[in-house]
Amino acid sequence: MKNSIYLFLILGFMACAQPEHRAENESEKTEVKLIVLGTVQDAGSPHIACTKGCCTDLIANPDHTRKVVSLGIVDELNKQTYLFEATPDMPAQLKMLVGHSGFQAKELSNGIFLTHAHIGHYTGLMYLGKEAINAVEVPVYAMPRMDSFLRNYGPWSQLVHSQNIYLNRITARDTIDLNDQLKVIPFRVPHRDEYSETVGYKVIGPNKAVLFIPDIDKWSKWEHSIANEISQVDYAFVDATFYDGDEIKSRDISQIPHPFVIESMELLKGLVADERSKVHFIHFNHTNPLLDSTSNAYHNVLKKGFNIAQFNQVLEL
Repeated sequence: MKNSIYLFLILGFMACAQPEHRAENESEKTEVKLIVLGTVQDAGSPHIACTKGCCTDLIANPDHTRKVVSLGIVDELNKQTYLFEATPDMPAQLKMLVGHSGFQAKELSNGIFLTHAHIGHYTGLMYLGKEAINAVEVPVYAMPRMDSFLRNYGPWSQLVHSQNIYLNRITARDTIDLNDQLKVIPFRVPHRDEYSETVGYKVIGPNKAVLFIPDIDKWSKWEHSIANEISQVDYAFVDATFYDGDEIKSRDISQIPHPFVIESMELLKGLVADERSKVHFIHFNHTNPLLDSTSNAYHNVLKKGFNIAQFNQVLEL
């Protein structure tokens, strides 16, 4: 009789403990992670017609990490993936996104967010057309002018008419609730807006938030303080197209304005160490010494407490 009571108590204890164990496993599935799928400026590296050492060596010895700037999001709980930017390297980047998913992810992701109509940020949409996958209504998130550009100008309009993509028109500063633990907020930034406006994004996960501004003219032209915006997130991927003004000697640098890395570091040098460490420079021109981890510029950025985005880098959100 005594043994039966002991057995009853043990079984009762195990039954009570079991739900707690399941809850712990469920919490582990809430993981949302960000993957850096590319770090290079629109035209890639090696760059077309470049005869400098920064490119000639890469012709003979290609570097698979030199992908055009893009971020990916994997949501393990909701079994969803999202892509930020549709680059010329999109086929390989989508495969990377699937590879980082701990579930049977869609090959074409659950949505693509575009920042603007410059070649490195939207032309990957071409792979969704009839000449390639002939996709069916892949969700594409775009601001009003970007939306109109895609609807009204070929060959992009063919993607819309053939229902290869489904356009979701978004509005600056409006929150997009992708699911119960993932939100996206677009915001305008000043840039060369020939065919569309330009936006950055704030991505809010269950525990952390990230800022993504791959292109902007100069911080001083923006109505918001970049230091203040950094204070509201955990990671900030920001425009680092040029390290300084000495890189480009064949073109008028005033015609391709971006905040030099040295300018951004000077602007943010007053931040405490933890705030500076949130900054991950990204969107490197093929001439940018930050593409070379042995360069003085690369080590100078790290010495000052900032970070340099790395291809295939993974961060928890």
